[in-house]
Amino acid sequence: MHATFCPSLSYLCVRQGESGFPEIDGNLTLDEKRVLDWTSLPDDTVITVFSHLNHLDRASLSSTCRTWRTLGKSPCLWQVLDLRTHKFDAAAASSLASRCENLRKIQFRGTESADAIINLRAKNLREISGDRCRKMTDITLCVLAARHEALECLQIGADFCEMISSDAIKAIAICCPQLRKLWFTGIREVDANAINALGKYCQNLTDIGFINCQRVDETALGNVVSVRFLSMAGTTYIQWDLVLCALNCPALEEDATFVSNDNHKGKVLLAVFTDILTGVAKLCVGTPKNDRNIFLHWRNSKKDKKLGEILNWLEWIISDSLLRVSKRSLPNLDNFWLDQGTTLLLSLTQSAQEKVQERAATALATFVKKNYIIDTGRAEAVMRDDGIRILLNLAQSRREGLQSEAVKARFLAIAILSVNAKFAKAVTEEGGISILANLARSGAIEEAGGIKALVDLIFKWSSSIGGEVVLKRVVGALANLTADEKYSIEFASVGGVHALVTLARSCKAKGVQEQAARALTNFTSHGDTNYNAAAVGQETGALDALVQLIRSRHDGVRQEAAGALWNLSSDDRNQEAVAAAGGVEALVALAHSCSRGPMSRSSIHGIQETAAGALWGLSGSESNSIAIGREGGVVPLIALARSDAKEVHETAAGALWSLGLNPGNALRIVEEGGVPALVHLCSSSVSKMARFLSALALANMFDGRMDEVALIGTSTEGTSKSVDLKDARRMALQHIKAFVMTFSDPQLLSAAAASSASASLLQVTESVRIQLRCSGAEIGRLVAMLHNPSPTLKSCAAFALLQFTIPGVPHAAHHTSLLQSAGAPEVLRLAAAAAGDPLEAKIARIVLRNLEQQHRMESVV
Repeated sequence: MHATFCPSLSYLCVRQGESGFPEIDGNLTLDEKRVLDWTSLPDDTVITVFSHLNHLDRASLSSTCRTWRTLGKSPCLWQVLDLRTHKFDAAAASSLASRCENLRKIQFRGTESADAIINLRAKNLREISGDRCRKMTDITLCVLAARHEALECLQIGADFCEMISSDAIKAIAICCPQLRKLWFTGIREVDANAINALGKYCQNLTDIGFINCQRVDETALGNVVSVRFLSMAGTTYIQWDLVLCALNCPALEEDATFVSNDNHKGKVLLAVFTDILTGVAKLCVGTPKNDRNIFLHWRNSKKDKKLGEILNWLEWIISDSLLRVSKRSLPNLDNFWLDQGTTLLLSLTQSAQEKVQERAATALATFVKKNYIIDTGRAEAVMRDDGIRILLNLAQSRREGLQSEAVKARFLAIAILSVNAKFAKAVTEEGGISILANLARSGAIEEAGGIKALVDLIFKWSSSIGGEVVLKRVVGALANLTADEKYSIEFASVGGVHALVTLARSCKAKGVQEQAARALTNFTSHGDTNYNAAAVGQETGALDALVQLIRSRHDGVRQEAAGALWNLSSDDRNQEAVAAAGGVEALVALAHSCSRGPMSRSSIHGIQETAAGALWGLSGSESNSIAIGREGGVVPLIALARSDAKEVHETAAGALWSLGLNPGNALRIVEEGGVPALVHLCSSSVSKMARFLSALALANMFDGRMDEVALIGTSTEGTSKSVDLKDARRMALQHIKAFVMTFSDPQLLSAAAASSASASLLQVTESVRIQLRCSGAEIGRLVAMLHNPSPTLKSCAAFALLQFTIPGVPHAAHHTSLLQSAGAPEVLRLAAAAAGDPLEAKIARIVLRNLEQQHRMESVV
């Protein structure tokens, strides 16, 4: 099968040397079989690799050997543990406990995970952050506090923690005197006893958040003298003059008298009706007046420690509030999002705080859609603030906690892409489609419908003016994805074939045509029973469209269209249908033009290869083979066999082999000077495959069937060109024999034929293995050749069948089935029993054993 790819791959831990090739550290060693010994990697390299893995993969890889087990426990690898996307229970915790002695920070999701943290025995934990803890009780919280006395940060939310009481907060205060930050969501009541305990025992507590709590004793809060940041959003029964951030406060937003009464004079009030960025800027002396992104300015400048604490807290509380605001979808917030909300969120996606990034990404994906439809004005606001680039950078995040939010960013970019031409151009110019397609290989985009989203974009832009640039990138991305069989199945299920065929038929843009044909090539490159090829063949207008593209003036379009027809010919029904659509004439004309016409050096070999390959595929039909010969297809194929590229050698020789099954074509090949060309390939090509196919082509031509046709001739006048068939036959058989003997060690063959040991067979097969997929007619011809009186031809046929039946190689099961249908076992047994134990007898016995082994393998399955 033929498939083409774009070079858009990424590599991990490879550095380039001056020669352009990857360098391997001098400490690495290669064994006698040239296998890299990964256990000899430098320790720091192994630790660097481990640092890119999540905790499950890190632990699994550590178990591979004693050295890596030691390195895998390095304290630097187990400072932070993010459990939010993994099931975490007591058993999992126990398995990780030996590594977590120096654990400093842990993030978890769910009450079961909270209960299991105790089993880690991480006494030096400094930060615990949990969400979805609605069922967490005082008992769990108290045990966590008692076991982790060094705790400095405790955050539990964002669900309502209604089962946690003031008693638990008091216990935390007593057990964790080093506490600096304490955040809870949805506690029913935080009474004076709990707050006073915080003030008494936690002298370093500077940041308190009681979000959406029903009641907090505000008087007692004054006793926590160390507190600098107090977050009370959504809390009931609290005086207005204590509120500084009111971004998620409907009651205040609806109070028209609040602003007019100037109740926030002397304070920085953050609300949807105030200029938040200007308010924050007031805290930062020296901020340029025209700088609307104070957070970015602060991050890029020399940071003042005290100011840094304030702005970190503001990022935290603003991101939390904006996420809640974005979910409300209120129409009166349009001006807020357009004027400042978008700028704020895009800035926060670049925060150094991972949780802030997550919230901002989620909020962006939420607010841009209004009533499940992309809002053009809000999308404009994202673009205006360089949002596309920021979103795509976020979409490439490999930080474990950010990956789920990165998926939202990817699809927000796709959604914006589909609004109008201006938006699509912006995403495309930032490389967005390539990024989205590359990320699809990770699986996340596929699970979320990413391939369908890309296919939908084809329908969106195929009839729109100015959509060619977008279509080229979208179809190019799909072409890369369909080269993977897993993604090709998903692609077919969402209407991708119809979309590509529609483009191939209607779009006149060269780049789009080329990518559409490439996508069809890759889509049809999978498997022996090519269901994808059948699906394309059954799509109305598909074959006609590809034949038309063969006649394109553009090299790239013609090459990809020929590649698609080559793969499509693997389905027998398509062979006749392509011919009916004019495919034989178009491909013969293409072969003529690329074998002698002017063409750029960079593209000539690709077109030569696919043109010959497509003719090879179509010649599997007897009527097509005859038509190719009559159309003059033999002459350009002989010319292509003289190419200086091994890939062209292979397809040209393969086409001549297949055409030579027909005696008339065999004579044409001789008449047009094909024997010297094939003899040269058989003895001199750098490609083992080309030498093999040339030998097969010569064997087909001189198996005796051509003699009768030679008396009549192949020309329209009924006369044959003057050729010396006797000399040609002698030359052909001489080189066929030399080729077979090159790979035939008599001692090895005898040992393999006499022994049932797999080692003996392996020695033979490894030296001769040539992977090829062939048709039933080609297999049948080889089986018939075992009856030929010529020992050279019989040994060539047996040698070919050996290649096609080596267990475990591609297409072995397919070829075994064809051999059974052709009655090969009986013929092989006769050949194996030949008197004198000739070469073909030894090989025949090995082929029989291959068939038996393949049968056993299929029986087990």
